[in-house]
Amino acid sequence: MEKIVQTAGRNALGEFAPEFAHFNDDVLLGENWNNQDINIKTRSIITVVALMSSGITDSSLVFHLQNAKAHGVTQKEIAAVITHVAFYVGWPKGWAVFNLAKEVWQLNEGDLSYEDEAMRAHAKEMVFPIGAPNDAFAQYFVGQSYLAPVSIEQVGIFNITFEPGCRNNWHIHHASEGGGQILVCVAGRGYYQEWGKDAVEMKPGNCINIPAGVKHWHGAAPDSWFSHLAIEVPGKDGSNEWLEAVTDEQYGKLE
Repeated sequence: MEKIVQTAGRNALGEFAPEFAHFNDDVLLGENWNNQDINIKTRSIITVVALMSSGITDSSLVFHLQNAKAHGVTQKEIAAVITHVAFYVGWPKGWAVFNLAKEVWQLNEGDLSYEDEAMRAHAKEMVFPIGAPNDAFAQYFVGQSYLAPVSIEQVGIFNITFEPGCRNNWHIHHASEGGGQILVCVAGRGYYQEWGKDAVEMKPGNCINIPAGVKHWHGAAPDSWFSHLAIEVPGKDGSNEWLEAVTDEQYGKLE
């Protein structure tokens, strides 16, 4: 675990109360918070509970709510914690803390509301949301994918996220004129492959142009979450033709 270093005490009270600043930065938030007997996530939750129980709902609680979020406490977890504690320390305190927690967890909607740690880390790597499970197209994917509309006006742009090992079926974008699709990787590592060609690795910043009529698939690497923007190229008589799944044998040749 990375060592926690705090200077808030010295910054605010260094000259006025140097001893207090020392205890705050070096002992409380130094030695105590760096102790390994309790993991940092649990310690963050305990601190929020202690402040809530004491009726402290000022900037110090906001800081520790942000700290809890940064160390992996999800929106569901903090809601359950506050609800549980409210039964013991008072319902009004629960309301007060919820008002603060709601703001903290909505600063980056969806960032840390995911239960999977790797998924949370992936969400933090990009500015686009992961979105909701891509249930409408689930039959055309091996594994779980997620869909977040970025723009549905003028040109359709969607952020599509794949869990490790997830890929869509072979498919073709049809159009009598124009059409096709552009993929821009925004986070993680994945692959794009055209029929009869070797797969191309995709990393953040990579752009793939897919003309209409080309049979292809795209998805995540076996060991990485993967997100790309899918940009619909305007065309005439556009349609998608979904074909067979990418077999484990085909997919296994990537690594």
